[in-house]
Amino acid sequence: MKPVMVVGGGISGIQAALDLADQGIKVYLVEKTPSIGGRMAQLDKTFPTLDCSSCILTPKMVEVARHENIEILAYSEVLEINGEAGNFKVKVRKKPRYVDVTKCTGCGVCMKYCPSKVPDEFNLGLSERKAIYIPFPQAIPLKATIDAEHCLWFQKNICRNCEKFCPAKAIDYEQKPEDIELNVAAIIFATGYELIADHSLLTDQYGYGRYANVYTNLEFERLVSATGPTGGEILRRSDGRKPKNIAFIQCVCSRDIRMNPNCSSICCMASVKEGILVREHHPDIEVTIFYMDLRAFGKGYQEFYDRAKEEFGIRFVRSKPATIVENPETKNLILYYEDTHASRYKAEEFEMVVLAVGVKPVVPDSFVPIGEDMFAQVKDPYLDPVASPKPGIYVIGMLNSPKDIPDSVIQGSAAAMKASILACKS
Repeated sequence: MKPVMVVGGGISGIQAALDLADQGIKVYLVEKTPSIGGRMAQLDKTFPTLDCSSCILTPKMVEVARHENIEILAYSEVLEINGEAGNFKVKVRKKPRYVDVTKCTGCGVCMKYCPSKVPDEFNLGLSERKAIYIPFPQAIPLKATIDAEHCLWFQKNICRNCEKFCPAKAIDYEQKPEDIELNVAAIIFATGYELIADHSLLTDQYGYGRYANVYTNLEFERLVSATGPTGGEILRRSDGRKPKNIAFIQCVCSRDIRMNPNCSSICCMASVKEGILVREHHPDIEVTIFYMDLRAFGKGYQEFYDRAKEEFGIRFVRSKPATIVENPETKNLILYYEDTHASRYKAEEFEMVVLAVGVKPVVPDSFVPIGEDMFAQVKDPYLDPVASPKPGIYVIGMLNSPKDIPDSVIQGSAAAMKASILACKS
């Protein structure tokens, strides 16, 4: 049997890798960041059960690391794909960590003595990390990585504190990129998603990036998480004070022909979940969700929405606010909107606003055909929904289409079964 390559170490890629490996098939799991885990690692809870996200994800990450049939190629990227189904030759570049992973124990001493601080991408810039870092406490592999772009040794030829204080003597400034070629029967792309956070709509209409107390929904996930920058305390960026009220605005950069006509699928229930978490943490904080339509499409989702209204007292207003203006003295935010139920224009002041920003796939270069909807093309959306038009290449998770965690896991298993057929024939 030939191996199978899974590109992307989020929850759908992890599930695909485990299902293949449990059949005795060798799997190369390629992840471009220093750790597997994907977006799910950044979430606090999952909907509609409010189960701990890390409690579900971390055991699967550990299982991947311990599985004899899975080789994790973290901090690596696919450069070239040649060949055909059953016989792909793939060139992968292993980026230098400048840390010997065979020696590093993940103790964190190096981070303690590193003087360079940069915005922490895992916390969406809400906190800082060091130039040598481990992305999050449950990272796999639990190995440090030097960010050469911000390391004082690489930029100014000064410091070397991490080398001086590393008890395992794991620092290796001489590491170079390493290109390897792998022969695999099939390739599963599970490269995930990112927010459409670079559109002028966010800045011009809603003040994101201009007003301190406007957040994206993913930033708010880190803010409300116990492992986040504030330890789960909901505090305003402007003054570190707990807000008295919070507004959630739906369909920002979604269902809008100017940039993204698609529904991003997860935003409605994610905001309902975040509103519930606010009320659980601080019952005195008032929560209002401004929505165009509430799309509770999954099992238990309608009941989750009903619970938010009836048990937690969350207010729902059918409207999409037209604009946000900041009060320069208080840093509070004034929302101007039309209440479509009352057919009246209104203005309301909030101390924090969270934007449910739409999603777009992280596209793996030219390896996967992309449709007009920005997501990967599939062979047949009804009868073969995980196969790309290229035989032997499969697309799953958010690369395939907007979807929640359970659907991403299902697609991971589906693609694994399809890929296993090619692996066994090869």
